[in-house]
Amino acid sequence: MHDQLSKLVFSTDQGRIKEEKPEPVITPSDGFAKVRRETKGRKGKGVVTISGLGLGPKELKALAKKLKQTCGTGGTVIDEVIEIQGDKRELIKSTLEKEGFKVKFIGG
Repeated sequence: MHDQLSKLVFSTDQGRIKEEKPEPVITPSDGFAKVRRETKGRKGKGVVTISGLGLGPKELKALAKKLKQTCGTGGTVIDEVIEIQGDKRELIKSTLEKEGFKVKFIGG
């Protein structure tokens, strides 16, 4: 009787058994940071999403923190996309260009 939720966590031979976590796969960038304004699925509240950066998780979180501080708003990192609350596209564009990214606006 093998349950898919059960796993070995301790062995008398080895002690605590740590599960190896795979390294996150980073999608390579095409050279442009894609900035898009979205409201769908957010009850009319607008957010600006930034994708296509080609950075690892730690670098994305650091960049998101800098963008949030610059814009004075909240935000988050989901997968490889940074979400910043509100419509601050021009401010985000100038900040990303200072960081060395080429910026492209996607959508309306």
